[in-house]
Amino acid sequence: MTGPAAGSTTAAGQIRTLTHLVRRAESELRPDVWAYIDTGSGDEVTVADNRQAFGRWQLVPRQLAGVTTADTGTTFLGIGLSAPVLTAPIGCDRFLCDDGLRAVAAAAADSGMAAVVAEASGWPLEDVAAAATGGSMIMQAHASGEIGQFVELADRAVAAGYRAVCVTIDCPVLGWRERLRRLSVSIDPAHYSGNHPDGRFAATLVGETGSSWTWRTLRDAADRLTVPLMVKGVLSASDAVHAVDCGASAVVVSNHGGRQLDSVPATLDQLPEILEAVDGQLAVAVDGGIRSGGDIFKALALGADAVLIGRPVAMGLALEGRTGVKAVLDLFTAELARTMVLAGCARISDINPDLLRRRR
Repeated sequence: MTGPAAGSTTAAGQIRTLTHLVRRAESELRPDVWAYIDTGSGDEVTVADNRQAFGRWQLVPRQLAGVTTADTGTTFLGIGLSAPVLTAPIGCDRFLCDDGLRAVAAAAADSGMAAVVAEASGWPLEDVAAAATGGSMIMQAHASGEIGQFVELADRAVAAGYRAVCVTIDCPVLGWRERLRRLSVSIDPAHYSGNHPDGRFAATLVGETGSSWTWRTLRDAADRLTVPLMVKGVLSASDAVHAVDCGASAVVVSNHGGRQLDSVPATLDQLPEILEAVDGQLAVAVDGGIRSGGDIFKALALGADAVLIGRPVAMGLALEGRTGVKAVLDLFTAELARTMVLAGCARISDINPDLLRRRR
């Protein structure tokens, strides 16, 4: 594959709304590419619940607040962001577009955001960093394999300018992804082995033996890091406390977009419990089911510091490469800013729980 994974009807610059993005992706992408992006595990109960969770909250705006414009800028782990958005790690990126995460990181830099760069990329992390001139990046790795290999990868990331390391803890093996199995979707290892060309990553992650890592392992690994640690895949208060004990600077409330264990809770539903457990000791981000600037607003109002966006970014990448990813990120920012003005919030710090009501 040498470009975006869409047919001849794809025209650059045509992603006009986030709703239109999903319709275009489903209709124009190759069936195997669309299935890879859209699928979840099992019966996809969690995929649906992630979306439905946002509908369980209503916005209660403050009128005549004198707000004329909204400043969406914020910081996360000391990284300045034009909006509280990070691109989620996208594995098998070169299956979607040959530029893969190079395009994502470059687009995030263009939009003033940060990319969380997947270990399972078809490009070495150094090549991704080179493409994101002036941009901020966080390196993502899995809690699996030898700790020495993890530290080696983290050291490479730091040398290349990455600002933090994100450890995914909910992927000891791949989830049971029914749709991919039905369609017999096969992905060339070259699309995800850029950081481990010797094949050891594929053997670890695609195997059936799980991971021997424990919280003690993660503590030992964290002690050898020279940049902040972010722990992704937290769904319970107890795991959030473990992350604090490991010295993490941030957690991501995540169920892997419903792609790992099916029938786990929606991330937005778990966010309050985890915020209470960490009690301000670290930053908290959330992902899963975010499809609008209004969704971002709801996550922030419930207490999140930032969100990670995965599937919409992957759709933009597969449709239009770097241009498509930037269009998606800019749409999220524009919609968040419009929501803030309509709700009476001039700054991110103005967004608070009083602006939400649980749907009756």
